[in-house]
Amino acid sequence: MESVFNHDDVSKLIARINKLNPSTQPLWGKMSVGQMLAHCNVTYELVYTDKHPKPNAFMKFILKTLVKKTVTDPKPYKHNLQTAPYFLIREDKDFEAEKARLIGHLNQTLELGESYFDGKESHSFGKLTVAEWNTMFWKHLDHHLSQFGA
Repeated sequence: MESVFNHDDVSKLIARINKLNPSTQPLWGKMSVGQMLAHCNVTYELVYTDKHPKPNAFMKFILKTLVKKTVTDPKPYKHNLQTAPYFLIREDKDFEAEKARLIGHLNQTLELGESYFDGKESHSFGKLTVAEWNTMFWKHLDHHLSQFGA
């Protein structure tokens, strides 16, 4: 699997993002391209902001037990999977703003590097390895870029 901690791989992700435009249509699902970019930004908001409330201990146990493997395992996501409420983007989003935010998040992650994420506590799943962080970031973004043909 490619790595969000590798400059060349991140450059390829950014090139895929740059293939999108405000009128790009999804191959599946209901989100617009701006909503998809905002949705992908949530993954990074959970790491870099306190915008989303943390789950309580019981919910974190459930997420860690039932969801973590799906998110951190390299097996690709199926289409139209259910997502957590804070990932649901229902309102229209500014394509250019969301695109710039996502590219910024990718660059921030690359700059912080593997050492920042090694054993870092995730919002929902407890401490993750560098490999788990990478899989979670890469797989989610790859899934949605593929959704929009990029």
